[in-house]
Amino acid sequence: MSVGIVSSGIYVPDTKMTSSELADKTGIPLEVVENKLGIKQKPIPGPDDHTCEMGIIAAKKAIAKGNIDPKDIDLVIYIGEEHKEYPLWTAGIKLQHEVGAVNAWAYDVALRCGTTIMAIKVAKDMMNADDRINTVLLAGGYRNVDFIDYNNPRTRFMYNLGAGGGAFILKKGHENNRVLESTLITDGSFSEDVVVTTGGTKNPISKEALDAGLYQLDVLDPVGMKERLEQKSMQNFLKVIRDAVSRSGYQESDIDYVAMLHMKKSAHDYVLNELGLTNNHSIYLQEYGHIGQMDQIISLELAEQEGKLKNGSVVVLVSAGIGYAWGATVVEWGNTPKG
Repeated sequence: MSVGIVSSGIYVPDTKMTSSELADKTGIPLEVVENKLGIKQKPIPGPDDHTCEMGIIAAKKAIAKGNIDPKDIDLVIYIGEEHKEYPLWTAGIKLQHEVGAVNAWAYDVALRCGTTIMAIKVAKDMMNADDRINTVLLAGGYRNVDFIDYNNPRTRFMYNLGAGGGAFILKKGHENNRVLESTLITDGSFSEDVVVTTGGTKNPISKEALDAGLYQLDVLDPVGMKERLEQKSMQNFLKVIRDAVSRSGYQESDIDYVAMLHMKKSAHDYVLNELGLTNNHSIYLQEYGHIGQMDQIISLELAEQEGKLKNGSVVVLVSAGIGYAWGATVVEWGNTPKG
């Protein structure tokens, strides 16, 4: 049975860090921040922009936009980050309560910036496997910008991290915006390259560790990671796209829009070029930075607002996350298959 996207919702904090402010914080020339890192501005959390709370706001928007009765939601999957209001806390249950999904059950999933792609596949598979699950809310928030030390050049590729929330509502038997196939790859050889070194069981929190700034993200082997990742990253990025598109019954030439995570401009352009696409087939999130697994939802909403999505458009949602994970999902936009 088909599964379609009923609606989406996003929340973006009002507080912004401009490219000039980022240049001042990092010592990186402004033209490099804007043209190479690809950041004109990015949202950062205000005092009330807590992780799950941002997901709740986005979820309420999706529920209203889709004209959904929260009581009809059967399952809530929290797709936000583990950095949230409280440690050891199931945010999905809080989110379920706040949106009024009293007949649902909830849980959290995590695959870093690949979480939304993974959760779409999980939700679709669960709906097809369980006749009691017909409507699923995916929602969560992201503010891993809290873990960035702008004086640490090893984490320069993460200076684009921002904050925000996103949500999708999926429904079984919904013939609009049909979710087709998903492909995911994970490679554990990178699993300990990017970590927060303090706060887990290996190095518990201590005053000394906090004073030393060890609660922030770091790259333990920057040279080795760069060498290994360059051999695999773009290759796997393109592999998941091509595989998901092929398994969905389409070809690369059929792709109409790519909802891509924010990364440096040259990498973004490389992916489009390899697929035979142009900048008209995507939106570069230079006004948003990288809001983790919310990027695909934001990109899709922007594309809808800008008229880039037509009835029958073949849309690819694609992301990559530290760990490392790569994932892509194909969506057939509207209610008429292409061709």
